[in-house]
Amino acid sequence: MKKLLLTIWLLLLLFAVGTLFWYNEWVYHLPTPVPENYKPVSQGKLIKLNDSLESDHSKPLFLHFFNPDCPCSRFNITNFKSLVRRYGNRVKFVIVVMNHDFYSASQIRDKFDLDLPVLFDASLAASCGVYSTPQAVLLDQDHKLYYRGNYNSSRYCTDEKTSYAKIALEGLLHNHEKILFNQLALRAYGCRLPKCTN
Repeated sequence: MKKLLLTIWLLLLLFAVGTLFWYNEWVYHLPTPVPENYKPVSQGKLIKLNDSLESDHSKPLFLHFFNPDCPCSRFNITNFKSLVRRYGNRVKFVIVVMNHDFYSASQIRDKFDLDLPVLFDASLAASCGVYSTPQAVLLDQDHKLYYRGNYNSSRYCTDEKTSYAKIALEGLLHNHEKILFNQLALRAYGCRLPKCTN
């Protein structure tokens, strides 16, 4: 009788863990609600940057919109670091932290082992049309918007076919004027700004 009860208890526990995992996957695949005051930013638009970024036109600029409290941002960090390793000599990468209430630039760099500039400039999100994290924004050397969207359709960024940020980087670096991305790339998924509420 004890073995039967133990087996039933373990099966219930396994079912509960599976249900929780499935629920989190389902929630992740729901798009982030578009804010009422959202103004879309079209591809090719010149993006106004702060003084520290505006003067540098030597390389394309990759803005990583990031919230350390957002589970989606944390799932994405390994993929982001792989992009930095692969393209960091040809593209300038900058982390834009969207929840700066409890973090400093050095804490972000230390916690996630990233030796990159860290900005706390929420106005960049509106300028680039970003309303969730994580989001990738790629600007060409003239600071015109080349790509704003998701890193991947997979929560863990493991699907190479939908590695949208990487596809955008390759397209820009190989002078493809415009790549057409599907809605999975362009519709925001993740945590709403400014706080992690999804």
